[in-house]
Amino acid sequence: MTTDSSTTTPVSDSPAVTSKPARLAAVAAGVTVVLWASAFVGIRSAGHDLSAGPLALLRLLVGAAALGVMVLVRRDQWPSRRDLPRIVLIGVLWFGAYNLMLNAAEQRVDAGTASMLVNVSPILIAVIAGVALKEGLPKSLLLGVAVSFSGVLVIGFGSAQHGHTDWLGAALCIGSAVVYATSVILQKPLLSRVSALPLTFLACVVGVIVCLPFGPQLASELPKAHTSAIAWTVYLGLMPTAVAFTTWGYALARTKAGKLGATTYLVPPISILLGWMMLGETPTWVAVGGGMLCLGGVAVARFTRR
Repeated sequence: MTTDSSTTTPVSDSPAVTSKPARLAAVAAGVTVVLWASAFVGIRSAGHDLSAGPLALLRLLVGAAALGVMVLVRRDQWPSRRDLPRIVLIGVLWFGAYNLMLNAAEQRVDAGTASMLVNVSPILIAVIAGVALKEGLPKSLLLGVAVSFSGVLVIGFGSAQHGHTDWLGAALCIGSAVVYATSVILQKPLLSRVSALPLTFLACVVGVIVCLPFGPQLASELPKAHTSAIAWTVYLGLMPTAVAFTTWGYALARTKAGKLGATTYLVPPISILLGWMMLGETPTWVAVGGGMLCLGGVAVARFTRR
């Protein structure tokens, strides 16, 4: 039997077909960036009535419920047993520790400053990958780290309130960035064999378990919380958690971690804009300058590495 070569060309060779996943990944990344930027504003607002632990627990409960419904509807394949330990670690770090540290940080620094500090994470991803994955630490990367670190110091001074510098808030943001970067490194290999939705759902459930000790405190604070604080927390669970973490996983499965991390450079300016529009707060010019140094350091490392 003869075969017509025009009918046996692989589907993936078609430019129209190959560009579609890239476009969908770009859209997913864009959705993630906007929703994560809004999360900094939501955390700042809800944090006036809810402490860091209760806020994290309620957010994750809402997120886990929404993700559970999505899992039931889509019926994606569940991860194998060998992947569960890594998923548990992601849940402890990214959904548990990250949320707790960021919530506590935003009770000390404004949303825009927090977003700038946390978004040093792309350069941390490069550093961790250089050590853990043996990709090396080129001079350009070290220079970028130095520039970003100087920006962190400037932001620390720029975040001064009532005559003292809130170094604890800045340190909590940096801790969040470290946890974020570590989680991305852990997540990337999993997405080659696990769908983003069940992975996100299981990690979110682990985050709920981590935050369960704050249940009594949540029961005490929730009846006294303003309606807007509760609404913001529900929004945080539905959109920046359930939707954004899923779209992030979808995009990460189809994009290099470093390249995707670069899209989060858009989070700080969006957060600053939303914080100004919705909360009436804007970082000092010193803090903005420090944030530009942080992002500039990341840009230096990314550009020179290419």
